[in-house]
Amino acid sequence: MSAGAPPLAARVDAALAWLQAHASAATRAGMARYAIPSTHAYGVAMRDIKALGQTIGRDHDLAQALWRTGVYEARMLTSFVGDPARLTPAQMDRWCRDFDNWAFCDALAFNLFDRSPHAWDKLRQWSSAPGEFQKRSAFALLWSLTVHDKLAADEGFIEGLALIEREAGDPRHFVKKALNMALRAVGKRNSALRAAAIGVAQRLVASTDAGAQWIGKDALRELGRLPSMPRRPGPAKSRRP
Repeated sequence: MSAGAPPLAARVDAALAWLQAHASAATRAGMARYAIPSTHAYGVAMRDIKALGQTIGRDHDLAQALWRTGVYEARMLTSFVGDPARLTPAQMDRWCRDFDNWAFCDALAFNLFDRSPHAWDKLRQWSSAPGEFQKRSAFALLWSLTVHDKLAADEGFIEGLALIEREAGDPRHFVKKALNMALRAVGKRNSALRAAAIGVAQRLVASTDAGAQWIGKDALRELGRLPSMPRRPGPAKSRRP
């Protein structure tokens, strides 16, 4: 944020006023269909939140203040205006502990956390978290890293597959969905990872756990239909540990 920017309190007020002006009762009422709590929501469409975030740009002080409001849309906006270079591991943990719905997990993972130098460490740490949405965050993060970390070597994703297999018996809906999506995403990255992901999926199908079987079967249906993919030539050094 430039030195001539308005004071932080004014920026927060402006963002909240913009969100309220773009809210609708229909959007707020429809949140229940997607299992998103609306108690602290205005009712703003995600496309509008994203548009505001693109207009504001990265402003980490604003992101922290928006999160503290507790307003659903303000917290979603945090994912677009937070600065991944200024994220600390402690701050990522604090925000993750606040997650009470899948939308926070996915938005923060795809728009902010996966760009942090701490992303891979948090994936490993949160993969065994006791909370449903905290654990989902780990595998949403793995999913997003398959898309956005272009320089990551295969080894990190192989480790991610091991974490998926380890946690596949978790019966909670939003964890299972994230495990499945992450498994499919890793398998789409290149031919070597597809072979590894199919191996994991096959072992899950052969397990005695119904949830793990579903994760494996669904992944196999998609990965088995993919055309052959060239392997990325040569190892690349990841920009993240």
